[in-house]
Amino acid sequence: MNLSQIKPPKGQTKLRKRVGRGMGSGHGKTSARGHKGQGQGTGFAQKRGFEGGQMPLHRRLPKRGFTNIFKKEFAIVNLGRLEKMSGDTFSLETLLASNVVKKSGAGLKVLGTGQLTRAITVEAHQFSKSAMEKIQKAGGTAKVIGAAASE
Repeated sequence: MNLSQIKPPKGQTKLRKRVGRGMGSGHGKTSARGHKGQGQGTGFAQKRGFEGGQMPLHRRLPKRGFTNIFKKEFAIVNLGRLEKMSGDTFSLETLLASNVVKKSGAGLKVLGTGQLTRAITVEAHQFSKSAMEKIQKAGGTAKVIGAAASE
């Protein structure tokens, strides 16, 4: 067996449509483009969503929602993840260095998912209520830093 003998599986390849090769082919004369109109000429390309001049669906439907351009995206970490890590002091810099969070964004936010069994010190821009309670209950400290501290 060599490369010149390899053939694709039966039914995988299809012959291309040969248009404009006489009336007997079924695709002669107008070459499957129909009679008259903008689609018959060469170089015709229809825009996506074009509906023959009718108002396209994406323009008929109402606009919905709102995008807040001032939204702050925080780097999020759960308490369960901090529990698994070694060490007892965590900040945005240490979490970035250990690849726990990928981007700093507007700062670090600690969420309360997971259990905490040891005392840890966490410096973050925001804490959820449950995270703050769990850290303090375990004997640790949650220090709020940055601009979010004044809120």
